[in-house]
Amino acid sequence: MQTFKTSKAKENILRKIRTALQEDAISLPFPEVEKTKIASLFATMNEGTMEEHFAASFTNAGGHFVFCNTQEDLLANLKLLAESRGWTEVLCAHKPLFSYLVNNGVSFVREFNPKHDHAQACITDCETAIARTGSFLLSSHQNHGRVAPVYFPVHIVVLQAHQIVADIGDGLQFLKQKYNDQLPSMINLNTGPSRTADIEKTLVTGVHGPKEVFCFFLNQ
Repeated sequence: MQTFKTSKAKENILRKIRTALQEDAISLPFPEVEKTKIASLFATMNEGTMEEHFAASFTNAGGHFVFCNTQEDLLANLKLLAESRGWTEVLCAHKPLFSYLVNNGVSFVREFNPKHDHAQACITDCETAIARTGSFLLSSHQNHGRVAPVYFPVHIVVLQAHQIVADIGDGLQFLKQKYNDQLPSMINLNTGPSRTADIEKTLVTGVHGPKEVFCFFLNQ
């Protein structure tokens, strides 16, 4: 077997690396950052409820916010939206909501099935929502959580008031508590419709995800 000798220069470099690794860690350039509370790094949100902050941020990000006082309002608004868009097939990945819609005679809603890839929209729930950024925190633990929120042209998220938190850190902490620190294998933060400037640096929507995002906010 042929053997190779390490050059003197290479050995000197490796020795310096080994020596450096044995020494204490290099001090941080800004050690005070480690002691700074994350919340203090952000601008304070103006007066108002979490719901109001989320609605404003979500709308600014290009989303469509629909306020529903009751489930009956949600049902009526969904029918009105589908009629105005001419939708004939809307998938629903949220099983309790799907049962409610079917039991109330909504004929255009189908139970989620990846084979129905020509559906015009898809309805899901979310893990939580972020008031500051107007984002939805989604995970693979949700029913078809990897596909349902991103595959179809329109994404409709049903959100309840108690699901809204202030910041992203609060949302991640919520997930840690919910899943006993065994986080889902995928966590996705969705903010408004899909956007990309990959092609000739021209901003377009709906290429890598939904072109439109609706939030049906259920005030319960």
